[in-house]
Amino acid sequence: MGNDVQQHSDQGIEIRPITRDELAVWDRAIGRGFLRPHIAPAMEWREIIFESGRMQAAFDHSDPTPDGPRCVGTFRSFDTELTVPGGARLTADAITAVTVSSTHRRRGLLSGMMRSDLAAARERGLPAAILIAAEYNIYGRFGFGPATRSTGWRVDVLRAGGLRAGLPVHDGHRIDFVTLEEVRKLGPELYDRWRLTQPGAIGRPEHWWRLRTGDIDLPGFEWKEGFTALHRTADGTVTGLINYTVDEKFDGAYPDCPLNVRDFLALDQQTANALWKLAFSVDWVRRVIVPTLRPDDPLPLLLNDPRAAVPHEDDADFTWLRLLDLPAAFAARQYTAPGRLVLDVTDPEGWTTGRWALETAADGTGRLARTEDAADLALGVGALATLYLGGDTATRLTAAALVTELTPGAATRADTLLRPARTPWNPDSF
Repeated sequence: MGNDVQQHSDQGIEIRPITRDELAVWDRAIGRGFLRPHIAPAMEWREIIFESGRMQAAFDHSDPTPDGPRCVGTFRSFDTELTVPGGARLTADAITAVTVSSTHRRRGLLSGMMRSDLAAARERGLPAAILIAAEYNIYGRFGFGPATRSTGWRVDVLRAGGLRAGLPVHDGHRIDFVTLEEVRKLGPELYDRWRLTQPGAIGRPEHWWRLRTGDIDLPGFEWKEGFTALHRTADGTVTGLINYTVDEKFDGAYPDCPLNVRDFLALDQQTANALWKLAFSVDWVRRVIVPTLRPDDPLPLLLNDPRAAVPHEDDADFTWLRLLDLPAAFAARQYTAPGRLVLDVTDPEGWTTGRWALETAADGTGRLARTEDAADLALGVGALATLYLGGDTATRLTAAALVTELTPGAATRADTLLRPARTPWNPDSF
């Protein structure tokens, strides 16, 4: 992005990166954009995440305040790692804090900030960008497509009857509650091992752990300590973590407490079984609420009565993906079968438009290269992003007229090649 400045001369609006001195006014504009009451600027947090050139703003010079032009739009990006099928990590441009004041909508401010950022990401050689969409219909026009879902469960503990007897666990394992200092020390390494197993997961920088263990005070961020337990195998290796809170609630004289799972990491199913057993055995708890979990996680099937688990209200699309460099992205992931598929891709910016041949080998590797061959599937780059991580199937997108099958059976072949071992999931907002 550098120090590029975009002038909207007919409107008196300037789009440019902010300086450190403008963090407070930028912070106020974010609150206004997200319809939140303004709280004193969280300057410690803003200073920690500040990166020169990566926080944009739109300034209106036509009606300035005594302190300068009005900040009427905000935009931030930062680099993170995105796990793809097979465990490789792509460096992705993570986009957040996107707002435009309601007084300045329909003036191209979002488009200006977005296109500037995506172009800069391509110049830096990044193969992809990600964001979380507050509204479904905004980001498709920039080439993004929904790539992961946030799925959760609400479980009636008494109706569930606990976990089934005999579920496998590690011999000699132990589970211990730990302090916040221990979480900051041991959690990052565990998470970095876990995210290699989960397509769609992103990195957690140091300040993520500090914020969620109370080491940073961020006004407006609702935090309470809760309980964190670590799972260790017999040799002392940390293989899992659960963090939860319990709301003290009674129905008359009877306990009726919900247990709210905030973080759940398990390197294998034996660890997951042990941690779920802990969650379902806490005294006074009548409901276990898991707001987000991998869509194909077997949790309901671990219960004596799976019907006791009902979908959580926040089941929806979550991470959106924008592919910027198709050959780099498709070379990074692994594939489930050998084959060849030709894609006719359209891109609103023209960056990935054209015909591409995907060739995959029996060892799971693959490559994507331009071709003049006839296409098997026609689709937009946003739909291609949905297929890339395996968040949906080509057959389903074809039925929804989001993909066009040009060769009979091509959608099924695409699903055979692209299907991941695990459904993509990202547990973290950003």
